[in-house]
Amino acid sequence: MTDVLVPSFDGPVTPIQAIAGGELEATLAATPPFVAGYAALSKFKAKAGQVLLVPGEDGKLASVLFGLGETPDAMAFRGLPTKLPAGAYRIAQAPEVIARDRAALAFALGSYRFDRYKQAKSERAVLVADGADVAELRQVAHACALARDMINTPANDMGPLQVETIAREIAEQHGAQITVVTGDALLEANYPAVHAVGRAAVPERAPRMIEITWGEPGRPLVAIVGKGVVFDTGGLDIKPSAGMRLMKKDMGGAAHALALGRMIMAAGLPVRLAVLVPAVENAIAGDAMRPGDVLASRKGLSIEVGNTDAEGRLILADALTRAAELEPALTLDLATLTGAARVALGPQLPPFFTDDEELAEAIARHAREQADPLWRMPLWKPYADALDTDIADIKNDPDAWAQAGAVTAALFLQRFAPAGPWAHLDIFAWNARARPGHPVGGEAMAIRGLYAMIRERFA
Repeated sequence: MTDVLVPSFDGPVTPIQAIAGGELEATLAATPPFVAGYAALSKFKAKAGQVLLVPGEDGKLASVLFGLGETPDAMAFRGLPTKLPAGAYRIAQAPEVIARDRAALAFALGSYRFDRYKQAKSERAVLVADGADVAELRQVAHACALARDMINTPANDMGPLQVETIAREIAEQHGAQITVVTGDALLEANYPAVHAVGRAAVPERAPRMIEITWGEPGRPLVAIVGKGVVFDTGGLDIKPSAGMRLMKKDMGGAAHALALGRMIMAAGLPVRLAVLVPAVENAIAGDAMRPGDVLASRKGLSIEVGNTDAEGRLILADALTRAAELEPALTLDLATLTGAARVALGPQLPPFFTDDEELAEAIARHAREQADPLWRMPLWKPYADALDTDIADIKNDPDAWAQAGAVTAALFLQRFAPAGPWAHLDIFAWNARARPGHPVGGEAMAIRGLYAMIRERFA
């Protein structure tokens, strides 16, 4: 990602006046008559997201008026960069309630573009964030951009090997250790469910279990698990074409886990870290797993496959079991797991599940503070019976009577999760429609709030 936040700039810098609706009259009264007149002529009312490019006497851009509406919010700056011509800018004025660091981060997040496959690359606006912790803000913005880039990249260029390559680059950059178990070696290493889901892929896209470890011994261990299904055909229970169209994003959990791990390592937080990513392609071939198969799992529980399109929870089962072996102080798993989560809360509000009240409060509070929305949903134990089966210990597709697919998926994962604080996040990782600062495509969800929570929890 190009650095759009800089601590200083050699050259002309255009001032941005961020104005709340109730402060417009007073603000314009303090400006030259031309600016006030131009704003009136342009019907600038300081409505939320409204932008006015004010020219100088030479006809060049002299200043920017940016409306914040009646309830000023620093994250509104996310919608500003795409409305500005290339050049350098500085927030010269903003209401007291606007934290400059938060506004600068919002500007960086809103500057994201996925143009890997476009021949023409346009220049971007740069924000001079003097006085802000530019290095920290860049690390967070870069990690979010990494997640979005991975999700946006089509499956032909983002297979299990490419996920591994990115994980290796992150590990090398931060002095972490990495181990990768690939193909049939997964059976010897006791990752049978990961192998079963990914074994139908061609050899160069063989399944693998990626594990990054970082941090000093003796510190509390944070385990982050991410679902890495690089493409989900649905397996033999094949998806219809409409349901398959966006399945390049089914590795969104892995992208988020790697991005969150990168934030933690870049900040040097006082923890040990384990990032666990099972990376597979749920392909269709002669040796693909079948409905009715009974799989082994790393935990020793047998799993009946009722539906091959409920594959994400299978690979997470092995990864969560591995996490438990590390005895973590905190476990988080992130996965694009169920359509039921979208039915419940829509595409913009990911649910999270935990039985730990203290952890639930901390996650919710930091999500609010970071404007990184989440909503807690219940691990409703009476639905656990829907996962019972006559021939195995558990099955991957719940009985229809339970209906709550996101809840039963979380209950399935809970059977394999480590003891102690654990939370499961069922993310969408995608903007289904464009909003200011949120273009259609891959989106980083929840990880800014989770990073803030971890930072506070292990300070």
